[in-house]
Amino acid sequence: MSFRKILFWIHLIVGCVVGLVVLMMSFTGVLLTYEQQIIDWAERGYHSAPPSPDAPRMPVAGLVAAASTGAEPPSTLTLEADPTAPVALGWGRAKTVYVNPYTGAALGEGDAGVRSFFRSVTSWHRWFAVEGEGREFWKGVTGASNLGFFFLVLSGMYLWLPKKWTPQSVRAIAWFRGGLSGKARDFNWHNVFGIWMAIPLALVVGTAAFFSYQWPSRLLYQALDGEAPPQRGGPPGRGGGPPGRGEGGPRAEGGGPRGERGERGGERGGPGGERRGRGPGGGEHAAEPVDPAVFAGLDDLLARVEQDNPGWRTIALSTPHSTAEPVGFTVSSGGRGRPDLRVELKLNRESGETVEKRGFAEQSAGRRWRTWVRWIHTGEVGGFWGQTIAGLASLAGVMLVWTGLMLSWRRFVAWRGRRARA
Repeated sequence: MSFRKILFWIHLIVGCVVGLVVLMMSFTGVLLTYEQQIIDWAERGYHSAPPSPDAPRMPVAGLVAAASTGAEPPSTLTLEADPTAPVALGWGRAKTVYVNPYTGAALGEGDAGVRSFFRSVTSWHRWFAVEGEGREFWKGVTGASNLGFFFLVLSGMYLWLPKKWTPQSVRAIAWFRGGLSGKARDFNWHNVFGIWMAIPLALVVGTAAFFSYQWPSRLLYQALDGEAPPQRGGPPGRGGGPPGRGEGGPRAEGGGPRGERGERGGERGGPGGERRGRGPGGGEHAAEPVDPAVFAGLDDLLARVEQDNPGWRTIALSTPHSTAEPVGFTVSSGGRGRPDLRVELKLNRESGETVEKRGFAEQSAGRRWRTWVRWIHTGEVGGFWGQTIAGLASLAGVMLVWTGLMLSWRRFVAWRGRRARA
């Protein structure tokens, strides 16, 4: 038996085993393609025109007081350069409240229906919407199925190659042919979707492994940095499967503005990620009332950060827990998919001087590449068109699974027919 035939049968068996799981993850990945844009559109009414062209924002303490309903203050306060955009106050992943930056009026927690829909789709995408003790099992199922799909994509690249390179043979598998039905149509579609989406699928599916397992990150750090960083209590990112979104990164809940929501969620406990009582220095604190004095001088520091970063698009302020702490900021001058245009700062409360600056260039090579992984996975590294390509890759995943299963079924039926005739 030739190598090509052995590979074909392995390809077929793996496809039948993981097909239905991959079909579910691919379909939900399509639904999640423009999640952020749809949420922004649904919440367009949250924008508020300034009362005058030069109207100043309310002080930080006033914005926090306007949105806080309990003793615990928000963990982050995020501003957007757009003067009409609301200020986002986040309590970790638990809650985000939007506030009118000029009046302090609480605008709500976003469109509940739209956000609930995407949370449900994401839950299906990661672990079949199973809650409780069964969640870890289904996370393992989606992670293993993702690896199986990655093998299918790579082996398919070889199997799709024509035996003879002629214009006719290439055109027969690389473009849709009319007038076909049954097995011939499924075979044609399987090849066309596979050939045109092979590279995007390999990127989307391959990066999904980083959200399911720790070993891809360890291999990446070992290859580029010579050693893996210490563990932070869990795998980088979490959950997830292809072609769609990993739990810890792209769909982290709460904590940031609508355009940058949850960017830090899967990596570190910085602004935008899950941060229950976490100070800028990274230490854990119990959730407790904070002295109002900690907000004194924050407006001056915020103004300094804005002045020193003229091209900023969002600024996330990490709420300090005492007057002795430096104040942490995360400044982004690019979109969601541009971690290279984001910098973390810590400013001295008294002097306003920068005591620590950590940007993309200051990170190790392994950390930089690991940061790109999640944005490659969602396609947001390429902005709207990158998301579109990732969405088309997810759609191709749906078609590849469907046509592959149909081809396998037709092959099985034909085999049973031959057995019956014999």
